[in-house]
Amino acid sequence: MWDFSMAQALGLMRKTAPFVLFRVLVYFGISVAFILVTGTGAGIGWGVGAFGDGDFQINSTFYGGLIGFSATAGVLFFVRDYILYIVKAGHIAVMVEIMQGGQVPGGRGQIEHATAVVKARFGEASALFALDKLIKGVVGVITGLMQGILGFLPIPGLDQMMGVVRAYLKVAVGLVDEVILAHGIKTRAENPWSSAQDGLVLYAQNARPLLINAAWLTLFSYGLSFVVFLLMLAPAALVVYMIPGSWSAGGFVFAILFAWAVKAALIEPFAIACLLQVFFKVTEGQQPDPVWRGKLESATDKFKELGTRAASWAGARFGGMTAR
Repeated sequence: MWDFSMAQALGLMRKTAPFVLFRVLVYFGISVAFILVTGTGAGIGWGVGAFGDGDFQINSTFYGGLIGFSATAGVLFFVRDYILYIVKAGHIAVMVEIMQGGQVPGGRGQIEHATAVVKARFGEASALFALDKLIKGVVGVITGLMQGILGFLPIPGLDQMMGVVRAYLKVAVGLVDEVILAHGIKTRAENPWSSAQDGLVLYAQNARPLLINAAWLTLFSYGLSFVVFLLMLAPAALVVYMIPGSWSAGGFVFAILFAWAVKAALIEPFAIACLLQVFFKVTEGQQPDPVWRGKLESATDKFKELGTRAASWAGARFGGMTAR
């Protein structure tokens, strides 16, 4: 049914416990920031609304909360590349090292060690963010190129559901970009752009087993996240009750935030640990297929751009950092 060991993934989570805790602090910290700033904005709006009638106070409270929520989302948008750099890529780095039999330090030293590995492989955070964006674009093209990709889903009436299934598969490949980054760390590639090209070609030539496993992991991840969402509705409603004025939509929004935090902090790294097992297993001893490389070069400019960036990297300084 699938090609990964949940026990091995849980063991990997245990060995990277400092990073798991770090993820919990980061993502739940983001959720708390959303709640606090939204509540503060609603409180300010409620205070301003006291100078008008009841309808004015309701509206000012709502818009005050909305402004607070939007401001927090804006800050998160600008720091998203650092979250990818420090949290996601860092956790992948220590996972890969442990899977290869290496030893990583415990406690805070594990995070510092991972940051050094990521810095050596990818340079600045902005470079890693640009690389990840290109990888995601190519992964989407590979999914579209695959023929007979839906054959592994034994669903009656599949022809009528084709659009829904294709949309599901687009979600299912959401973790593949992090697996491609892991390939560069595993091979200790000095040129991250060239390594990403190789990893994408390996993914393309092994897309069927990888997609099957990614589909199962996506079903598990979003199913568990939905359960968390339902469990969080009550505490989220309590939080909304403490916000002055009427902010009825907040309970639903905050429950989604809590579920997202659990997914990003705990469920997602578990899914990555599972998918890494599959990728390393199916690509073991393989070389990137020139035929698939040619297909990707002709299918998407993003793959070509990876090649252009690879040529300009060539061990030189990039973004103020020296590649090692």
